[in-house]
Order: sequence, then C-alpha cells, then structure tokens
Amino acid sequence: MNSENLPIVAVLGTGLIGAPIARNLHKRGFAVRAWNRSQAKAQALSADGIEACASPADAVRDAEVVVTALKDGPAVDSVMQAAAPALRPGTIWLQSSTVGIEAIATLAALAELLGLVFYDAPVQGTRQPAELAQLIILASGPLAHRDTAARLFDAIGKRTVWVSEQPGAGSRLKLALNNWAFALTHGLAESLALAKGLDIDPALVVDVVTGGPMDSAYFQAKAKAILAGDYAPSFSIANAAKDARLVVDAAAHAGVQLDAAQASLWRFDRAAAAGHGDKDMAASYLV
Repeated sequence: MNSENLPIVAVLGTGLIGAPIARNLHKRGFAVRAWNRSQAKAQALSADGIEACASPADAVRDAEVVVTALKDGPAVDSVMQAAAPALRPGTIWLQSSTVGIEAIATLAALAELLGLVFYDAPVQGTRQPAELAQLIILASGPLAHRDTAARLFDAIGKRTVWVSEQPGAGSRLKLALNNWAFALTHGLAESLALAKGLDIDPALVVDVVTGGPMDSAYFQAKAKAILAGDYAPSFSIANAAKDARLVVDAAAHAGVQLDAAQASLWRFDRAAAAGHGDKDMAASYLV
C-alpha cells in the first residue's frame, strides 16, 4: 500500500469510460497508472497527474489492483496476457468491460491461472455518468477482498450492486440491462422517425411524453440529441452493436427467444454499415 494506505491502481483502457475512471480514482487519492493501445489517450491523462505507461506490463508492475476498461472480451484477454509476466499473484482484478457470458468465463479462468483475485464488475452508465463518478457497478466476486474493491467502486460510482460471489453474474445482469437501454433507444428513434415520415413535427412526440408516465431522464437526453442532430458519442453505435450481439448470443445460450433484441441488433448493424458507427447510439434515428 502507498503512504495513504490506498492501493496502487493500473487502469488498462482509457477510452470514454476508462479515462474518467482513471481520473476519478486519482481524485480520490489513488496512485494511478494508465495504459491504452492508442498511447495518446493515456498520455492525455498525464496532465491530471496520472502516470501513462508504454505497455500493459509496465502499468501493472507493482500495482495492487488492475482495472480493465476495454472494448470486448478478446481485447481484455489479449491485454491481460500481455500484462501477465508483471502481475503478482494476489493482485485484485476489477473487470469493468462488457464482455458477455462466454468471455467472462474465459477471463475468470485466466485470473485463476494467474492467481489473481477476480471481480466481474461491468458498469451501468455512459460517458457523462463516468465523468461525474455516477456509474452503477454490477459486481460479483469473492467476499474476501470486497472492502478493497468497494473503495475503488465508491470512487467511480454512485452505487454498487453486489450480485453474487461467483464471477459472471454481474455480466449476465449487464446484458439484461443493456437490452432495456437498447429497446428505449430504438423505441424513441423509431417513434420520432415515424412522426417525421408522417409529416408531424417529431418535437410534438417529445412534448406529449414530457411529464407523463412514459417520460424519463434517458428519454429527454436522447430526444434532445436527436432533435438537435447532436450525435457526439456517449455510447457509440459500434459499441452498441457489439453489446446487442452479446445479448442475442446470451439469449440463444439461455434458450430465451428475444425478438426485439434481434431487431435491435439488425438496426445497429444497419446504422454502422451506413457510416454511423462512431456516433452515439441515438443515431439509430438516422436509419
């Protein structure tokens, strides 16, 4: 532990979620090292007092906690394999990426092989909640080191839901929640697109919903973005398509028929094919 009795933390992946996670951990007094495949993104954190490292192994060397915030399961596996020679047995691994049920089993097995204490802890929330330390952490993992894990979760989120002692439960819950978020996104996008197609001002849909039982902060935020044509990514179409595919695959694995989830994936794929992959998932409206 460092002089303040806080663990040294390595954050692997400093994109829309990883960068604010690193900043918020640093603000709460943790010594933070960061690595990203695009080194400029990690270097950008140097101004905040965060040490940018040239490789995953450099980042995790002597770290007591590793946080992975990467695109998908194969990316997490590849980066942790690269970090493995510098990892010490007993290091706590907080896996915050959305990776699906197959990949989380692979990562848990890797953690066991390397002697790491593994927490499956995907986060609910996009760029803005991450920046404000308002993420919801969906955690599963052993009781033994939860106090340490909770100190980090409290630094990056407003709430931690402990789902199970067995890794994988957090990832399964995340898929169910993402399915709901995608349904809301497409439902709004298609309703506004239908209004426009019927020669009705889409803003009238928002006006009628506002203040009623169908209203929500999410509805208002995405509606505002669509009406303004502002698709700066909080969560991109490309990432949404990846996660929607994980939902469909999980449903098939569980033997649950999800017709809307399959349609959701098709719509995200169509938006990506139309060149909107780097835009916010509200760009579902454009297709």
